[in-house]
Amino acid sequence: MPIIKSAKKRVRTATKATVRNRKTKRTLKSAIKAFQTSLAGDKKKASKLQSEAQSAIDIAVKKGVMHKNKAARKKAQLAKSAKATGAKVEKKAVKKVAAKPVAKKAPAKKPAAKKPVVKKK
Repeated sequence: MPIIKSAKKRVRTATKATVRNRKTKRTLKSAIKAFQTSLAGDKKKASKLQSEAQSAIDIAVKKGVMHKNKAARKKAQLAKSAKATGAKVEKKAVKKVAAKPVAKKAPAKKPAAKKPVVKKK
């Protein structure tokens, strides 16, 4: 057990994150498994489950559970297996997220130059 207060807090935080990550992983695995089992059976159901599996992959990436390149590879594998079995592939509408406009800061104002003082004789 940690003695330092901040270390105790890190243990609590890590425990919460572990629970959250496990739930995300479990949801992801079950969605992929449901899709793979549906490929052998109902083709119409397979297309819906494919979109759900891809959605679960996207959520895992967003939460930091899965790397984005691995996610892209997994999604490609799902599409490839769906196409190989003849299931109709639903094209998911991709929302293009516009980049947030960056507010430009005004340039720093230079202090006004002091006029030279002229001494009278």
